[in-house]
Parts: sequence; structure tokens; C-alpha cells
Amino acid sequence: MPLPVRITNGLAMISLVLSSCDLLRLCSDPDRALRFPLGGREAATVLCQLASVVYLLCLLGVPFAHPSSEPRPAASPRRRAPPQPMHDAAEVGDEEIVAAVVSGALPSYRLESRLGNCRRAARLRREALRRVTGRGVEGLPFEGMDYQAILGQCCEMPVGFVQLPVGVAGPLLLDGRQYYVPMATTEGCLVASVNRGCRAIAESGGAVSVLLRDAMSRAPAVKLPSARRAAELKAFVEEPANFDTLAPVFDRSSRFGRLQGIHCALAGRNLYMRFTCSTGDAMGMNMVSKGVENVLDYLRNDFPDMDLVSLSGQDPAQNVESSQCITMLEAVNEGRDLHVSVTMPSIEVGTIGGGTCLASQAACLNLLGVKGPNHDSPGANAKLLATIVAGSVLAGELSLLAALAAGQLVKSHMKYNRSSKDVTSSAAS
Repeated sequence: MPLPVRITNGLAMISLVLSSCDLLRLCSDPDRALRFPLGGREAATVLCQLASVVYLLCLLGVPFAHPSSEPRPAASPRRRAPPQPMHDAAEVGDEEIVAAVVSGALPSYRLESRLGNCRRAARLRREALRRVTGRGVEGLPFEGMDYQAILGQCCEMPVGFVQLPVGVAGPLLLDGRQYYVPMATTEGCLVASVNRGCRAIAESGGAVSVLLRDAMSRAPAVKLPSARRAAELKAFVEEPANFDTLAPVFDRSSRFGRLQGIHCALAGRNLYMRFTCSTGDAMGMNMVSKGVENVLDYLRNDFPDMDLVSLSGQDPAQNVESSQCITMLEAVNEGRDLHVSVTMPSIEVGTIGGGTCLASQAACLNLLGVKGPNHDSPGANAKLLATIVAGSVLAGELSLLAALAAGQLVKSHMKYNRSSKDVTSSAAS
């Protein structure tokens, strides 16, 4: 078993020092003449000296020739090179790769970078999962997904995708235009109900939408040593003259992200700052997060005693925020007509980024006429999508309330949301 490098280095240094001392002592002894050929002791000393010198001179090659368990000095920061595919990946058998994943020799998350083929990586990961768990995923579709498109953007360590039926409701007559609304759902009656609401809206002359504001927000919480110090930071951030300084710091995080304002709330030593910005056609949460971090780093120059507590907001919270809705019904025209409205204060949508790169999502956006960015007016597609969402909600609410008033809700679900198939045999197959 090879010795660690630190031990061999130490032995070489000790040998060099001892042999050097012995040679000096022999050469300085006037009663001992140096003769050739050398005697046993002199020859051993010279050999130790030469071997030690040669070894130490070769140390420069050690990091390239031998693995070292010693920590190496940190290299200067450099841009990380993209992962290189495994050498001769096409010649490495699937069985060998799967066995390496199962044994843990090859981490599953490295398959894409090692193989250079995202589809093959997902297929082999799927097989490794079957061997590790003893359970197959034959019912989980594999063919038909662009695994290269989701790499680094939508999903990590994929093994397939989920089938989700898409129905179309409409036409939805909104702001004088008709839209056919794609709806992905497994809830029976939902598409039919929204479709009925769309018909009612069209027969009443159509719906009108008003977009009150377009902004994405992030609300970090910071803590300072004292309430006075927190108040000083609040005053600094809310000072109008300082906004012209903070806005460029925020805006450099993106081509489309533009800071609109910062509003603060103070509670003891804690300061809650809400940043709002425009994000173009992207939903923009990552864009805002990056901009907020830039501003916080800048503020630390004047407030080094500021500690970040939280940046706030996660995907589940965004689902809740986007689902908030106030539905109002009012009798008008002396009771002859009914005015129905929905107010949705936080619809978080985008037409670029995230899953919009996938073929299915892009097709649905294209059906609505909002696919991708709007080059003439950045942000216009996302705004239009938000109004279509609100219009679809209005159709659904109108149909639901009508079903409740007429006593049809349970009857409809029993008719459209309950399968007459043998569930037991279907599950077994």
C-alpha cells in the first residue's frame, strides 16, 4: 500500500539532512582521507544524498502523477468549464453505466454531464431506479419529451413526464376579442363549466378587463443592532434622492427588470423592505431576487451591521397568491340584469422563461396569441395572458354560481366526474 505523500516528503527531508551532515563530518575529518572507490558507509551516505535530492526535485511533478489526500491551496476564481461528456461515451455499455449508478460509483445527477445525451441519461436513470427500488415505472411515459430542453431549467434528474389532459373552453369574448382557452386538468366538469360560462359571457355582450398594475415584488427582512439603526436604514431607503442611486444597482441584474419603488415597514430592530419592479414578459421572480441582492450588497457599504433574515416567497406561496379572487354579483337596471365581476390582485404569470420553453406549454400560449416575448412592447404578452386568466376565472365563477343556485352542482359532478369503468380492474392492469 503506497505511503501518503506527506510521509514520503518527510522521510526524504530527514534523509537529506542526515546524509548532508554525515558528508560534512567525513570531509572535515583530517585523520580520515577520502579514497576511491568509496567504502560502504561513504557510498551509502552519497546514495542517500543523491536519492533525496532527486526526489525533492521531482516534487513539482507530484500533483500531476499521484493523488494527494492533502488539501491544496485554493485556486484563483475562474469561470467553470462546461461538463465534458464521458470519453468514448458511445462505447460505454448501458449495463455498465446503470451498475455504476446503482452502486453509487456514478451519482445519478451526473448522468447528463457524463454521457452528453440527456435522453439516454433519463432512460438509464429510470432503469437504475427500477433496480434500486424493485418497482418499475412502466406507467410513467418516457417517449415524447425533449429532455435536452428541460436541462438546467425545468427539472433535475428526470425519468419521464406526467400525462395531463388538455381541454379547450371558449370562445371567451374579452375586450372585443375571442380566445379559445386551453385548460390542463384532471377535474371532470371544470372545462365544461368554464365553457358554459364563456357562452353566457358572449350572449351578454362580452367581458371587459382592466389591468391596474404590472409589477413583481420581493420583500426581504433585515435586522439591525437597534431600532434607531433600523429607522436610519428605513429613512435612507425611502429618501427620494437615494432612489436614483439604488435603481441602477437593481436594474443591472437584467435587461428587462426595472425597479419601480421600495416601501418599508419597521417592527423593533427588524425592517421589512418591499421591492417592486417591472419584468417584461417574464414572471420575473428570479430577476427580482437577483436585483434585491444587488441592492442589499450595496446598502451594506453604509450599513455593515445589517443582517439578512429572509428574502421571502416560494413557489407554493405564489400559487396561493395567484389564486386570490374577490367575486361580486350585483343586481343592476332595477333588477333586470346581473353585474358579475372578479378582482384578482396578484396574478403571477409570464410568457417566457421556466416551462414556456417546452413544446406543450408553448403550443398553449401560441393558441392564445401570447407565445414568447413581445418585441414591440415588452411585457404586453404577459399582461394579456393575465387578463385572459381573469376572464376565464369569471366564466368559471359564473357557471359555478349558476350551478349552485339551480342545485345542479352535485348532479353535474356525478354525471361528468365519476367514471363508470371498473376501477379495480383498471388499477390492476
